[in-house]
Amino acid sequence: MSAIKRVSCVGVFVAGLFGSAAYGELVSNDVRAFLKSHCSDCHAGGADEGSFELGQLGSDLRDVAGAAKWTRVFDRIAAGEMPPQDSSQPSEPERRQLLSLLGQSLDANHAALKGTVLRRLNRREYENTLNDLFGTNLRLAELLPEDGRSNEFDNVGESLDLSLVQIERYLASIDRVLDASIAKTTAPPESKTIHATYGETQGADKFIGSQWHQLDDGAVVFFHAPGYPTGMLREANTKVAGRYRIRVHGYAHQSDKPVTFELGATTFARGIDEPTFGYFTMLPGKATTVETEAWIEERFMVNVTPQGLADPDYLIKKNGIAQYPGPGLAILWVELEGPLTNEFPSRGHRLVFDGLNRSEIEPRNPNDKTRSNYQPKYQVETSSPQSDATSVLLRVASTAFRRPVNPDEVTPFVELFDSELQSGATFEESLRTSIAAVFCSPEFLFLKEPSGRLGDHALAARLSYFLTRTTPDRSLLELADAGQLQSTEELAQQVDRLLGDPRSERMIEDFADAWLNLRDIEFTSPDRQLFPEFDPYLQWSMLAETRAYLRELVMENRPVAELVKSDFAMLNERLAEHYQIDDVAGPEIRRVAIDSSNVRGGSHVRGGLLSHGSVLKVSANGTNTSPVVRGVYVTERFLGKHAPPPPPGVPGIEPDTRGAETLRELLDKHRDNDNCRSCHALIDPPGFALESFDPIGGWRERFRTLGEGDRVNAVVGASKVRYKLGPNVDASGALPNGEAFDGFSMFRDKLASHPEVLCRTMTTKWLTFATGREMGFSDRALIDGIVKANAREGYGLRDLLQRVVASEIFRTK
Repeated sequence: MSAIKRVSCVGVFVAGLFGSAAYGELVSNDVRAFLKSHCSDCHAGGADEGSFELGQLGSDLRDVAGAAKWTRVFDRIAAGEMPPQDSSQPSEPERRQLLSLLGQSLDANHAALKGTVLRRLNRREYENTLNDLFGTNLRLAELLPEDGRSNEFDNVGESLDLSLVQIERYLASIDRVLDASIAKTTAPPESKTIHATYGETQGADKFIGSQWHQLDDGAVVFFHAPGYPTGMLREANTKVAGRYRIRVHGYAHQSDKPVTFELGATTFARGIDEPTFGYFTMLPGKATTVETEAWIEERFMVNVTPQGLADPDYLIKKNGIAQYPGPGLAILWVELEGPLTNEFPSRGHRLVFDGLNRSEIEPRNPNDKTRSNYQPKYQVETSSPQSDATSVLLRVASTAFRRPVNPDEVTPFVELFDSELQSGATFEESLRTSIAAVFCSPEFLFLKEPSGRLGDHALAARLSYFLTRTTPDRSLLELADAGQLQSTEELAQQVDRLLGDPRSERMIEDFADAWLNLRDIEFTSPDRQLFPEFDPYLQWSMLAETRAYLRELVMENRPVAELVKSDFAMLNERLAEHYQIDDVAGPEIRRVAIDSSNVRGGSHVRGGLLSHGSVLKVSANGTNTSPVVRGVYVTERFLGKHAPPPPPGVPGIEPDTRGAETLRELLDKHRDNDNCRSCHALIDPPGFALESFDPIGGWRERFRTLGEGDRVNAVVGASKVRYKLGPNVDASGALPNGEAFDGFSMFRDKLASHPEVLCRTMTTKWLTFATGREMGFSDRALIDGIVKANAREGYGLRDLLQRVVASEIFRTK
């Protein structure tokens, strides 16, 4: 192990070496003379309006923070915001000269910096890669320290450090992968089918007649989402981890409509996430079978939970469960089949042992094989250990390093193998140790991209980790080996092919979760008294909606304006109920046209990401909303503008559910502060527009409150709501250019009318995610070129994705 750590530590040193060299141009004296002449009254000699003092600006752009401040100076002057209109203005030639001089320095500095940082695989990429290469299904990301973030993204090289703790976790991870993928028997594990019923499950006699109702056909009926007892079926359990086929046979009881249920798994083990496999429906009438496949860890039990059923009048308690006339979910039986084996031995086993003579060691007593706890042992028979190990390590290293490997490159790993063998380890043990070293080496952990134009193999890796979030497949590697991937036409074909790969769903999920911060959707829990309608089914549907919507926009090449406004949404019954949209049945997410005919109240506010429950939940806390927080969220993630942090000593504005007027008065006073005015003019308008949505994405015209207000006569589930309706929501505002809007719809329309802004933001976000580095000053002209070309094509998002991949930014480091 110490030898492996020594090999891996080389990666730390190399990463530090490559990440440390950066050179930039100095800011010229002519630039400083301009600022002294036109900006010193407000920003020098003790004056620091907007917390910006010229004396704090260094001349050397090699300082990242300093370069960011100079970029802010450039942008404010270029936009005509500085000097302010009530100050003396430079002549137009002076302004152009200043922007040219400063722009050249900033451009040269960023161009020198951007190609210097090595990018490590983040946790998700690492997990995907090993699982795909070895045919495993391990949750390796949970073993690793959390990755650093650069703004939204956790795959940016500058934020991905490497520590000895991480190396130790990598060692533990590859050991788990090898253990899981190397065959321990000569035949795949036997697949069994367990047939179980709630009527015969352990403890059924205690629940039937009180919590459950059993019918003459043997079906057990749930009339509400069970608290205790749960829908856990003890007999339908897994002995080993694997892929299983689950069948649930039943029907909707006493109902003319389908009944939806959650199908998942539960365990008695503590601190383990309990998976949801999906939401399904049982139809009224003849019994039907719902079937799905899922990976289930060992010692988990199938769990069935009905949705949307309640007994608000407590009739079960009053009259008994047998007399209850309401709808229920009737389950006749559940079957669990597995583990299912698609390949044996695994691809990881073949990666390690193909070409080797690995055989079972016969036990001294042949009868040992008949014992249930018998564990066979294996040996590799070889007359040339070093030669055989070298062949394996060449194959493994080429696979791990995502490119052809020559014999000299595996010499350190062969030497490690020899050392282990000489110390008394078996051939297989020595080989495992050296393979572990391969997967802890910098060539695997880092995407080794030299500065400049990417070679074919580096380009294949960048494309694959962008669109499928894993190592390049055989087709990409063959094109790279043949030197054919540099062709723009071939690259476009590969983009289309990879978007059609099921693994591209990882890209949609990872990008959406980072860009829109969906990964923090569980960070807060909505107040149960204020938002009793919130439940796990709704949250699951929210995430599914946003991911499905983004995929729909990309795959159908929808215009970029539909990021914020469209005439359709991706809905299921739960979301449609929450959004007050009619005629949507079933738990499947599907495309639904939206117009005044199917929206209750006739107000069409859905369609577009800003109206998604997921987006509105992660931009609020569980109790109330803040126009400032939501305003920052929209300006950063949709408009691509990052406001500087608030000046020290200036108090923040907390959300106030006592009424929009009170909050607006506070913000008006906040904007009177010279240090706050310019930023709040940018971030407040979208925050005000989104005030029409509550913290769980519901439309509101009045704030909910637990204090003073009008009582609400409504029931959610089996309970009467406790919240009251407070003051009216005021979602009006004005954009920085003075354009007024009277609410969310008008604001959304104004945002959608500027597709070039949305396109530039999306281009920047995609390039950051695809290349693993933040876009900077020297990228601006190329990004503008992509936006203009996409505009000529109608702003299609799939076209934009193709242009991102074809760009010089994507194809160079």
